[in-house]
Amino acid sequence: MAELTSGERTLSVVGNGPARRLRVVAMSPEELSDFDGVASTADKRSILEGPLSPANAVAVRAHVPWLRPRPVGLVTSAGVGDRLGLATPGHVKAFRTFGSGIAPVFAQQSIREMDRLGRTPQEVLDDATFGALEAGWDRQVGADADHLKTTDDIDRCLAAGFTSFTLDPGEHVRVISESYAGDLSDIPWNALEDDGSSMLRRYSVGKIDLGQFSLRLGDEELKRAALKYGGAVAHTVAMYRHLMAFAEYPVEVEVAIDETESPTTIAEHVYMATEMKRLGMHWVGFAPRYIGGFEKGVEYIGDTGALADSLRQHFAVATALGPYKLSLHSGSDKFSIYGLAADATGGMLHLKTSGTSYLVALEVAATCAPALFREIYDVSRDAYQGARDSYQVSASRDRTPLSRDVADADLATLVSSFDSRQILHVGYGAVLTLRDQQGKRWLNDELHSLLASESERYELALEAHLGRHLAPLKDASRHA
Repeated sequence: MAELTSGERTLSVVGNGPARRLRVVAMSPEELSDFDGVASTADKRSILEGPLSPANAVAVRAHVPWLRPRPVGLVTSAGVGDRLGLATPGHVKAFRTFGSGIAPVFAQQSIREMDRLGRTPQEVLDDATFGALEAGWDRQVGADADHLKTTDDIDRCLAAGFTSFTLDPGEHVRVISESYAGDLSDIPWNALEDDGSSMLRRYSVGKIDLGQFSLRLGDEELKRAALKYGGAVAHTVAMYRHLMAFAEYPVEVEVAIDETESPTTIAEHVYMATEMKRLGMHWVGFAPRYIGGFEKGVEYIGDTGALADSLRQHFAVATALGPYKLSLHSGSDKFSIYGLAADATGGMLHLKTSGTSYLVALEVAATCAPALFREIYDVSRDAYQGARDSYQVSASRDRTPLSRDVADADLATLVSSFDSRQILHVGYGAVLTLRDQQGKRWLNDELHSLLASESERYELALEAHLGRHLAPLKDASRHA
């Protein structure tokens, strides 16, 4: 059992599974007054045990200041999402073993995943707080409210205490046809505080110096960039201004346009960054739509050499117009690119993983609870056609076997094989929200129960798997 000492108090999480609870030991009863639970006395010390409740999470963050999330800034960082609320102890192991110098963001989940699972931002943050306490984490942490699309999303995550806000204007990015004729009438000029002629004059000064190279934006290229991303810039700025108006504590911003149809060219990156900067935005991370395939849960699909060149060019823009970090979204299991991304950015990089921790949990189920895993696989497979719509995946259900045709000893191969892995990755919503006739989320409950009984196995598996993501970033990490 790990303990953290802050002032005159020693805090820990004790028990297992549903019996997990907070324990606080202090010299006097008065020092326990901020915590909710049952107090007793032993060996001249006051001891309180209480639930892992929102009130106690607030008290933990108040008395253990390094567990209170703060902005991460420009240091090398990694976000490790947790769909089940159980992965943080394993994440801590991975950072301790493989992630020295890399700032951890343990509380990270997209608003899409929260809503799909019925989790609140407060639950996501509190689960990470208690998980970090349970593992005895003793360094600063961040908390990323990921892929926020509306000001209501921002408000919910502000209320919970998130400190990093990833603004996603992807729904406002337009697909530009080859026959586009340069019509600028359909751009939200009022929201951009601009007009077409002013924009063209602003970029007509000649080549833009990006340090490693220079770039000239011709009128037609600029018009295409403005039509594609002008609405996205306007929406991002509106969300940013809302966040800055209502944030009562320090926050930071990342901008993500990675979940869009076509790659972001270097010229388009320059346009977006220039316009956001002109409109008063400050941000620490930017996730363009990179070349190649950043599909969920599988290796990078494409020419890694071309990606390295593209990353260096995008980083030149980020350096010249920022500085800000490049962010790799859908970063799970892209083992061929972590080293080259770290090299291309000098470690000025943020990596995001999420569903891969859920897949590690399913590996545990495949090994330790074959019947449960078969149920999860079947539900995921049945739900795939609907679940795939909001994710970048190319798996085909027709290329996957029925669970009854796979021997128990081979079930783990379904977690590692390309098609079935993606199906399991995006099927989490159907699995974790499926209810029985009594209204219980039975697969969710059984998976949680299994991971409670196999917590050490799960933590070690997470340490090894997440470690493969972190180790290549370690040598290039930038410290605060």
